[in-house]
Amino acid sequence: MRLFVAKGYEETSLREIADAVGITKPSLYYHFASKLELLTAIVNPLLDEMRALADEVERLTPDAAGRRTVLRTYLRAMIRHRDAGEMWVNNAVPLANALADQFPVIIEVGQVLRDWLAGPEPTTVQLLRASAAMEILSVALFSNKIVQDAGDDVVEATLLDAALATLQPGDD
Repeated sequence: MRLFVAKGYEETSLREIADAVGITKPSLYYHFASKLELLTAIVNPLLDEMRALADEVERLTPDAAGRRTVLRTYLRAMIRHRDAGEMWVNNAVPLANALADQFPVIIEVGQVLRDWLAGPEPTTVQLLRASAAMEILSVALFSNKIVQDAGDDVVEATLLDAALATLQPGDD
């Protein structure tokens, strides 16, 4: 992942990756048949956490405590995978092309979480607020690019507060 961040996905060779981790290129091929398979292995843990949350969310009550729990769980997953997020930001176009088959999952999970956050029979404003809250949390994925010295606790507290405030009805 460090090589993908520093050099870019397309510019990083499997030989460089093998050298960086101290194994031979054939050994790397034993574990990953291609660079795309390696990339998918890096991204899948985040997607798996998002899928699990989308599966679980329907069992939670969409009240203030439930929304806080869902947002915190979503945000903590993003924080745990900030390196993958930074890699994504630095390599947006090649990664979007390489991982195109993952987009339906990303969209579906986002829609499930947004709809749950918006509540039953949501208004247009509630749907927009829920979407905005999720976008705020996605800042965690590239927070290292914004403020490298921000600890996880600062990123979590700041983004969670902002997302929760976004969900609150104002003077609409």
